[in-house]
Amino acid sequence: MWKREDPNRSANQVSVAGTAKPASPIATNAGQLSGIESRVPRNNVVHVGKSVVIKGEINGSEDLMIEGKVDGKISLPQSTLTVGAQGKLKAEISAKVVIVLGEVKGNVTASEKVDIRDHGTVNGDIITKKLAIADGAHFRGSIDMQPQPDAPEKRKVASKPEKTAEQPSIPRLP
Repeated sequence: MWKREDPNRSANQVSVAGTAKPASPIATNAGQLSGIESRVPRNNVVHVGKSVVIKGEINGSEDLMIEGKVDGKISLPQSTLTVGAQGKLKAEISAKVVIVLGEVKGNVTASEKVDIRDHGTVNGDIITKKLAIADGAHFRGSIDMQPQPDAPEKRKVASKPEKTAEQPSIPRLP
């Protein structure tokens, strides 16, 4: 079942279908990134392709890019959800940041920001702290803008002094 390690094979070579490749493309060129690796974002983003259809719940802690169709519930409390231009979601969405380039039918809750880009569509209610809707985007629903945690300190308003018996009242003109 298990194959013994071949002593003729070097430590940084991995055999795939009879070909030898470096174990890590980043290890090439003395530690420098080469070619496409230099253009790939370093954060983990999971992609759901345009031919993929998901029905049910999606939960996770990684950023998610959806180009396909999702019907159900999406919960990414510490991550970013991006609905690609080909993405069609019929879902209740909860994430840290939601970016919409495609179509969303359902309520969207973002702990930080919702961004509806050009040609993006949202049909549902949005609850977030920050909202950006680009020219050419479509939105139908209600918006609940939650205050920032430090907002009360910024918005302190001097309270009006209460009327006391010592203050004369000003008569109104007829």
